[in-house]
Amino acid sequence: MRWRDVDRLARVLLACLAVALVVPAHAHTRSESHSSWEIDGDHVRLSVTLPDIETKRLAAPDEISPSDARLIVYLTPHLAVLSGTEACVLSAKRPIASIAGYRKFGFDFSCASAAHLSIRFSGLFEIVPNHVNFAQIRLADGRLIEQLFTNDRQTIDLDSAGPDNRLESAGFLTYVGMGIWHILTGVDHQSFLLGLVLISRRLRDLVFVVTGFTIGHSITLALAVTGLMLPHAEYIDALVGLTIVLIGAENFGDMTHRPFVMAVSLFLLLTAMALLRLMGAGGLPPFLLFGAALFSGSYLMLSGHMADAARFRLIVTLVFGLIHGFGFAADLLEMKLPADRLAELLVGFNLGVEIAQLALVAAVVGLATLAIRLRCAAPRPILVDLGSSCLVAIGTYWFVSRSYS
Repeated sequence: MRWRDVDRLARVLLACLAVALVVPAHAHTRSESHSSWEIDGDHVRLSVTLPDIETKRLAAPDEISPSDARLIVYLTPHLAVLSGTEACVLSAKRPIASIAGYRKFGFDFSCASAAHLSIRFSGLFEIVPNHVNFAQIRLADGRLIEQLFTNDRQTIDLDSAGPDNRLESAGFLTYVGMGIWHILTGVDHQSFLLGLVLISRRLRDLVFVVTGFTIGHSITLALAVTGLMLPHAEYIDALVGLTIVLIGAENFGDMTHRPFVMAVSLFLLLTAMALLRLMGAGGLPPFLLFGAALFSGSYLMLSGHMADAARFRLIVTLVFGLIHGFGFAADLLEMKLPADRLAELLVGFNLGVEIAQLALVAAVVGLATLAIRLRCAAPRPILVDLGSSCLVAIGTYWFVSRSYS
């Protein structure tokens, strides 16, 4: 890459940095905790499990991780059981266990009556508004139900609580709509699709990359929803950002025919993050980062030196699709999935995803075609440079912020 190309890339990246800074890094990021409530007449026993990544959010500036005592002090006002409108008495609170990666605490409540009970969890929402608490509730009659505490739903009335049968009773079109909605609300997935459009010079190329992406995400979505493979959600969120960086970097290298600088830059960034992780500076596992560094550098160098990389991109976008498929599964796994309708749900959700993807791709291609016919479009190299550089900036911001969130 000549200095003129480097200068052009630097200027465009600086122009796009402002865009990257205002795009939410939490497009699909998960902040989670768990609670278990056991109702025994007028007594309620509660255990709250916090992952270490969540407890660190509560640490003081001068400490790495808060003590059990400090966490109990924080949690106490954020937990409640009510009998009607009367608050139940918190009769005991204690740490239960500290296992690798998690801290667990117990709380006991005594109520004046066992009638009209409701439970409340409001922890972490003021710090992470998109936090989710997965609650398992053992009712007095022995039934076990699962509910979600969210920022918009911090109290659950046990008289009306029960299994969420919306998916069980939903029609096939509801599952299709869920897939469409997932794409329409997933800015990171939309960005990746934009990158696929930018890199495709011919309709055949676009068919190859979209096909590979579809096959990939269909495989891992099925694996995750059926419980055969459940990766760490935070790893997947970060890797989704990395796929956007890669597709943008490949676009830029393809246009300049000099992929070396992009390949080496990304390799060095990922290697530096791996070394920082080995020194204890948070982030993703070091072997995952080292592997991503080798894959990214090799991929950009190979694709940049191929005369026609369309078929090669079919394989690579399949790999990217495997990552995005786990991202698609994250929202579904938050729901109570009907075990006897998983096949129907997967087909419907996948169909909805494909409808939304094809509609988005068709809209972008249609607008580009219209702009060309009206002779109001900028030259393709300029559009690809601008779009790809923005993808690199946004993807890098997502990848790094999600890795250290």
